Amino acid sequence: MPLKSWRFAALAFFCISVAGYALWAYGSGVQRVPVHPAMIAVFDQRRALITTHAIAASLALLLGPFQFVDRLRARAPRLHRGLGYTYLVAGVAVGGSSGILLARHSFGGFVSHLGFGLLACLWMITGVMATRAALQRRFEDHRVWMIRNFALTFAAVTLRLYLGLFFAAGLRFEDFYPAVAWLCWVPNLIAVEWWQPRRSSTPPRPGLSV
Repeated sequence: MPLKSWRFAALAFFCISVAGYALWAYGSGVQRVPVHPAMIAVFDQRRALITTHAIAASLALLLGPFQFVDRLRARAPRLHRGLGYTYLVAGVAVGGSSGILLARHSFGGFVSHLGFGLLACLWMITGVMATRAALQRRFEDHRVWMIRNFALTFAAVTLRLYLGLFFAAGLRFEDFYPAVAWLCWVPNLIAVEWWQPRRSSTPPRPGLSV
C-alpha cells in the first residue's frame, strides 16, 4: 500500500475509533464511562447539550478525512460538496456552538474553560473561512482553511491520546486535565502551519492528499 494510503488509513482508523467511542459513551444521552464525579454532575445537568456535542463532533470526525481524498473530489464533486457542507454545518457549526456553551462547565477551572472555549471558537471560525473561500472559488485557500479546521476536529483524537499517556505515567486527572485542554489542539495547529509551506513547495501528485 502506498505511503499516502497508509497515512489515510491510519487517520481514518483514529477518527472512526474515537467517533465510535464518543457515540457509545455519550451519544445516547447516557454516561457509560467512569469519569470524575464533578464531570458526572455536569453531564446530569446538561445531558442534551453534551449528547448534541458528542454526535456533532463525531460526525465531523467521520466525514473529515474524506474531504481530502483527491479522487473523490475529482470524480464526484457534488458528493464532495455535499459531504463538505454536512461536515461544516451539522458537524462543525453544531459541535462548535455546543462546545462554546459547554466550555465554561469543563473540568479544570479557568484554564480548561479558556482552552476548550478557544478551541470551539477557532473550530467555527476556520469553518466559516473555509466556506467563504469555497463560495468565492478560492479553492487553494479553501483547502488551507479546511486543513486548519480538521486539525482542530482531530483534537478529539489527540485529547484521548494525551489522556492515555498521562494516565499511564501515573499522573492524577485533576493535575493534568487543564493542560490537556490546550495540548489537544495547539500542537495540531502548529504542526499544520509548519507543514503547509513545505507542502506548497512539493509538486502535487494524484491520489490521496491527507
